[in-house]
Amino acid sequence: MNVRSPHWNLRQIITITLIGVICGAIYFFGLNTLYDVTKIALTPLGLSPLVDSLYTGLWFIAAPLCMYFVPVMGAGIVGETIAATVEMFFGGQWGAMTVFFGFIQGLGNEFGFFPHGYQRFSWTSCLLGAFGANLLAFLYMLFTSGYGNYHAWMIILIFVVSTISSLLFDGVLVKVITLSFDRAFAKYDA
Repeated sequence: MNVRSPHWNLRQIITITLIGVICGAIYFFGLNTLYDVTKIALTPLGLSPLVDSLYTGLWFIAAPLCMYFVPVMGAGIVGETIAATVEMFFGGQWGAMTVFFGFIQGLGNEFGFFPHGYQRFSWTSCLLGAFGANLLAFLYMLFTSGYGNYHAWMIILIFVVSTISSLLFDGVLVKVITLSFDRAFAKYDA
């Protein structure tokens, strides 16, 4: 049973939509709550700017999951944008900016899969995609969230922490999840 289809069809559109909706709900109901609690805890220490960076990679996972099931250009952008839209409609604290940010995250993730025509879901593709998503998200936040007002050491620390988070969650965690899918599908085929 080949669940990965390199073509847009109704089944693939439904798959991407479901991944986007589920991830959007997880982002809003789980991740945003964790983010808020951590932000409150770290604010007295002057470390609240790092909270975005700590959880960065978790907000990026819809894109590579979508590209796993639909290995075609645009799948990551569509999936992550749907997740961001769902998060916004649930009442996400960043409002409409969330949708544009989701688009950027999806676009950045696609960088890792583009060189091989989206057909290789390798460790390298996942990690490059995670780094691409982090880089574009960081640049976006640099200009929209006032990072330029921080000391240089804080900006560097934010980038380092967000890179580690992205590689860990958006890269490694997603690859481990998809390896589990591969094993499950292999058993199903046997």
